[in-house]
Amino acid sequence: MAETEVVDETERSRFVVEAEGAVAELVYRREPGRLVLVHTGVPDELGGRGIGAQLVQAAIDVAEAEGLTVAPWCPFARKWLEDHPEVASRVPMDLTPPPSRG
Repeated sequence: MAETEVVDETERSRFVVEAEGAVAELVYRREPGRLVLVHTGVPDELGGRGIGAQLVQAAIDVAEAEGLTVAPWCPFARKWLEDHPEVASRVPMDLTPPPSRG
C-alpha cells in the first residue's frame, strides 16, 4: 500500500490526506506543552487503506519533534495508539478523558 502525503494544516489545526477528491483529517488542538487529538475522520471511499493510522503517526511525529505530550481524546486515535505501543511510547501520553460537555 502506497503511503499518501500527510499535510499539517496548522492554520486549520488539522492533519489531512487528500486522495481521489476526498479529504481525511485528524483535527487537533494545541495547548501549552500538549497536542490534543480531537477527531479523526476518514471518508468511506478512503477507508481500509491505513490513512487514519498515517494521520495519527503524523501527529506523533510532530509531538515528538516539538517535545509535546499527546492527549488522544479521539476514540480512533486512542485505540490506534493502544494497539501500537511502539508508536505511542515515542511521546508522553495524557490519557485523562476529555472533559464532559454536560
